[in-house]
Amino acid sequence: MLARKASDKLSRMGSPLGEVFATFTTMVKGFSVTFKNMFRKTVTENYPHEPVHFQPRYRGIHVLHRDENGLEKCVGCFLCAAACPANCIYIEAAENTDKNRISAGERYASVYNIDYSRCIFCGYCVEACPTDAITHGHGFELAPYDINAMVYRKEQMLEKDILPKKTAAH
Repeated sequence: MLARKASDKLSRMGSPLGEVFATFTTMVKGFSVTFKNMFRKTVTENYPHEPVHFQPRYRGIHVLHRDENGLEKCVGCFLCAAACPANCIYIEAAENTDKNRISAGERYASVYNIDYSRCIFCGYCVEACPTDAITHGHGFELAPYDINAMVYRKEQMLEKDILPKKTAAH
């Protein structure tokens, strides 16, 4: 019994020949990935001369949406700010009035800022929003010279009123 425990301990420690074999198999696996990708066609984006092709799951600069009546969907509930692990969302809520209706709810976000120098694009804010007011867009150009330009305000993220364009017959 004692001899069996000693042989098990030696086999767990590994022999030099076993280590060489394990190293060789690991190198073969690594080189197989390298050689497989070496002969593939390269993918080059011709930006800025051609539009960038995004994957459907791409998380870019946030977009604040409007409802079908043109009112803001954000009701100032602060759930997106609470869900943000980077603490980059700042909101100030205000009450809607009958004369000045901004959103369909009782409140609206009078101030809605996202600091993109802190944002990690995790998507928790999108998941937390009960009204689907915020989503990730396809904006990606975040390279200003001034750090203060990384703070996007509500007006910059708010979905623009898109009117149907009249097309002329050719």
